[in-house]
Amino acid sequence: MGLIIIFVGFMLLSWIVSSRLKSKFKKYSRIPLGHGMTGRDVAEKMLRDNNIHDVRVVSVRGQLTDHYNPTNKTVNLSPEVYAGQGVSAAAVAAHECGHAVQHAEGYAPLEMRSALVPIQNVSSRVLNIMFMVMIFGGMMLPGILPYDLAMQIIIGCYAVFTLFAFITLPVEINATQRALVWLDDSGVARGEVHDQAKDALKWAAYTYVVAALSALVTLLYYILRYVGSGD
Repeated sequence: MGLIIIFVGFMLLSWIVSSRLKSKFKKYSRIPLGHGMTGRDVAEKMLRDNNIHDVRVVSVRGQLTDHYNPTNKTVNLSPEVYAGQGVSAAAVAAHECGHAVQHAEGYAPLEMRSALVPIQNVSSRVLNIMFMVMIFGGMMLPGILPYDLAMQIIIGCYAVFTLFAFITLPVEINATQRALVWLDDSGVARGEVHDQAKDALKWAAYTYVVAALSALVTLLYYILRYVGSGD
């Protein structure tokens, strides 16, 4: 019951933040920058201004699917950002290029997060298997895997998730800071539109804060449950 309450509570909080984020981006996407630059133009200019010439800016499907891929050095922008000429498009494009700048400079938290990606993927698969066994083969679990060991595996997986989530926070915050400084210095977004870009990216950052807190609370829940089972 405790886990259900935690899950529902953070799911509701995540929905609220996500809804607010979408509302902000929709609002600011209608506000033009005034110079006709698209998200692609903004991204390519920021890369050039930072002397980065080996990163491509490409369009990917979906909404809010924007991301930087350090493996193939691509800034991936959703269609509305790639071709958009509003404040939101500029803010998102600059933020993702902030990650490219981090990568070029060897920003330590980004490198740590990248190193954790394969470990998190394995942990996610292990956890899915554990929960499937617990749901559909709960009666057989004690004979297959001792309860203490099962809990230790679950705790280990959530520890990885929590570590990844908290390392992600400085990576995202730093990328936003880089984006906002560049938007102002370059003249792409100043004054009121700069404040709007800052507001949009602020709500994007909140999604990562919620994810980190959710992972931490879930980890603590399983730790307390494991410790309590030994009393």
